[in-house]
Amino acid sequence: MSDHGAERQTPSLVVNLGSGEASRSGLPSFFAGWRQLTVDVDPSTRPDLVASMTDLSQIPSGSAHGVWASHCLEHLYQHDVPTCLKEIRRILSDSGFLCLRVPDLQTVAQAVAEDRLHDVLYQSSKGPVTAHDVVFGFSSDIAMGKFAMAHKTGFTPTLLMRSLAEGFESFLVRRTPRLELVAVARKGPWSSDQEPSELLAALGL
Repeated sequence: MSDHGAERQTPSLVVNLGSGEASRSGLPSFFAGWRQLTVDVDPSTRPDLVASMTDLSQIPSGSAHGVWASHCLEHLYQHDVPTCLKEIRRILSDSGFLCLRVPDLQTVAQAVAEDRLHDVLYQSSKGPVTAHDVVFGFSSDIAMGKFAMAHKTGFTPTLLMRSLAEGFESFLVRRTPRLELVAVARKGPWSSDQEPSELLAALGL
């Protein structure tokens, strides 16, 4: 078999940023059959690569067909966000895509304005989540000394779009009922006007 034929049969690679424990990585079924590289700054989660999202130098340029970054970008300081997105763009192949999920602070701000900072907004797999958790990070994790889980920045739709526009030619940002913003982005143009919406649907978002 030729090298080219072997390359065609190599499964696509998804880089799972801020993965946490692999057993709870929460990748959508869309990625079934893909190779997964888990990346986390916390070695106790036993990721494939212990690294900051701002330094993915151990991952070759253009090697990732997908990057899954779910509720991790808010753990960076705002000035580090462009560096992280630049690294994501670097590791993506020309046809690869980024899927990003972050808390929607514009929606959560309503609860804060109504003096409901510690009211439960929804139930998660880790337990009840308050507006305080969304803004500052999950309190129980931080209380256990997991200080990397603190939130250091936040996003509204406009700020997220501005951040993505600095490094990605094509992107789509949407608000979901789960008090979050989701986005898909490519380095180059979409293959069609429908592609970003179809991609979000395929990802279950």
